[in-house]
Amino acid sequence: MNFMYKLERKFGRYAIKNLSLILIICYAAGYIMDFINPSFLYWLTLDPYAIAHGQVWRIVSWLLIPPPESNIFFALIMCVFYYSIGTTLERTWGSFQYNVYLFSGMIFTALGSFLMMGFTYLFKSDLLLNGAPAYFRIVSTAFSTYYVNMSIFLAYAATFPDNQVLLMFFIPIKVKWLGLVYGIFLVYEMISGLRIRDIGYIYPFVIGSSLLNFVVFFFTTRNYIRMNRAQRRMHREFKQNARKAQRDSRAAGVTKHRCAVCGRTEKDGDDLQFRFCSKCEGGYEFCQDHLYTHIHFTKDNKQQ
Repeated sequence: MNFMYKLERKFGRYAIKNLSLILIICYAAGYIMDFINPSFLYWLTLDPYAIAHGQVWRIVSWLLIPPPESNIFFALIMCVFYYSIGTTLERTWGSFQYNVYLFSGMIFTALGSFLMMGFTYLFKSDLLLNGAPAYFRIVSTAFSTYYVNMSIFLAYAATFPDNQVLLMFFIPIKVKWLGLVYGIFLVYEMISGLRIRDIGYIYPFVIGSSLLNFVVFFFTTRNYIRMNRAQRRMHREFKQNARKAQRDSRAAGVTKHRCAVCGRTEKDGDDLQFRFCSKCEGGYEFCQDHLYTHIHFTKDNKQQ
């Protein structure tokens, strides 16, 4: 059983519904504050030095700082787009797993800021000669929701690789290719950022920590996460029935045929027919009622 399912069964009732809308509302509030008083946003940044010295609200308030966008029209399009793909992911994965994905990205980002501060004190202490508060106040602006959005898009591209979007409003392109381009762009951005004098070293912390949720989440649950709730339920029932059929077979003696879903054998009816599925690995056999309705048993989903 997948560990994510175990967590969902235990804590799923605490999931926040429609989390994408809440995130977009935070962006809208941030844009309004930036329009009214841009300097106020400096009090909301993910500044690890300020947090360590009592300004604990920054652990959460940095989510109000929207992705940089000077054109209000494109900002609206961005909000609508990320709301659309976010709600699609939530409907597909379920609210709990979508919550886990977003919150883990936010937690990794916060941890990355503190790791960056520790690295600065250990190996870049000469940069703090003019004052640690001022230095971290400047570099903390690099930690923003921009990369949270990037992780949402990468998750969408990995979950629906063959879906199409309209690039520049009229060029149809599959999201898997856009995801690949985004990934290459992020690597380039991190490498080119390293060349910036005095602050370039922070970019591996900024980008790496913000996207660590994508790496961890999809390398551990990439097959399971693509199933919706009904498919996961069918998958669990299939595995349970297969294990039950194997136990019954050992207890009752060997039979020539046995369905891996319902456990019926040739002894349960003279009219039953059994066939092997060419798409399942492991030589599983199915009766005529489940030959075309079962979830294929492969090497990947055996491990879930």
